[in-house]
Amino acid sequence: MSISEHRHHQAEDVDPAEYWERRYQERQRVWSGRANPVLVDVVEPLPAGTALDLGCGEGADAVWLARRGWRVTAADVAATALERASGHAGEAGVADRIDFQRHDLARTLPDGPFDLVSAQFFQSNVELPRERILRAVAEQVAPGGLLLVVTHATVPPWSWHPHEDAVPTPEEELAALGLALDEWHTERLDAPARQVTGPDGRTATVTDNVIALRRRAR
Repeated sequence: MSISEHRHHQAEDVDPAEYWERRYQERQRVWSGRANPVLVDVVEPLPAGTALDLGCGEGADAVWLARRGWRVTAADVAATALERASGHAGEAGVADRIDFQRHDLARTLPDGPFDLVSAQFFQSNVELPRERILRAVAEQVAPGGLLLVVTHATVPPWSWHPHEDAVPTPEEELAALGLALDEWHTERLDAPARQVTGPDGRTATVTDNVIALRRRAR
């Protein structure tokens, strides 16, 4: 069963750009401003190249990559998120290393190839053809490049997107992507746990599905 089949209370008829614009405009900052920890762990040892940050939000991952020498294409559907991300990049002195692009990823995608495609928590509370998009961006990973997909496997009690049913294992999620696995080397496939702190100071343990695939040289 795919991740997208585990959505609850979804406004399936809502336009994604409209939904995410509204969500970003509700608060001055939606995300922490820190790079996602799995991205840091996996990518920090790698030589810099070209990267695609899929669903870049307010730009923390794109800025982290750019500070380490990556040339980043950062894509999101929400203009407000991209404006904040661009401002963050400017403050960090890396605006010239990031190309921010607005895309409804169900319809258009940035052009590759890329040495890294990063999809950090690429999940949505509105209709999203997630597996189809991930298959499409996987095709844009250059030979020798890395596809990194990190997904909420469990979420804390205060989350805006609770999972009440079982969710796929990393192995099931990888199978749902439908990739030709003989073209890829699996570098990481696991579900690590981490501690998170909620807005009221409560703590909880959550797990994330992690898929890291290296494209074999052709």
